[in-house]
Amino acid sequence: MDDKKIIELYFARNEAAISETEKKYGALCRYIADNILSRKEDVEECVSDVLLALWNAIPPDRPNDLRAYIGKSVRNRAKAISRDANAWKRGGKITLVGEEFLAGLDDGTDLAADFEVRRMGELISRFLRKIGEANKDIFVMRYWLGMSHAQIMKQTGFTEGKIKMSLRRTKEKLAEELRKEGFTV
Repeated sequence: MDDKKIIELYFARNEAAISETEKKYGALCRYIADNILSRKEDVEECVSDVLLALWNAIPPDRPNDLRAYIGKSVRNRAKAISRDANAWKRGGKITLVGEEFLAGLDDGTDLAADFEVRRMGELISRFLRKIGEANKDIFVMRYWLGMSHAQIMKQTGFTEGKIKMSLRRTKEKLAEELRKEGFTV
């Protein structure tokens, strides 16, 4: 079923929307959550939480890109679960993939309502459309999907050195673009 039909099911408050979302995006949700969370139970909790959140958010939200909307929701929920599980009061420490680059962008506020974060997201998307396909894929695999260097190597066939160099150069170019637009990086 295509995304527009799934969104219409949510607007009709038809519970089939949840099963259709699970059918189409369940594997993606689990993949993203599994790259952030260490326990299978936490991954399943994350996916269930996101499906409930979608039910509550659509309507009034009408995402233009359902896949990206779900991916962002899963990533944010998985980060929250990880934060809770690793809270300092329990003797833990937060160590999420990509945090060294994305630190400070998500402070727990409602990102959809935050104009500057949306503007930054648009700039990053525009930047990623301009760079080479291989560099874009590596960047997205690392910082959006949370894949390790070993996973990216397996997926792309590139050496670890090539992956590290690509990430470093892409981050430097992105930081330069963001600075040009007035963002502090």
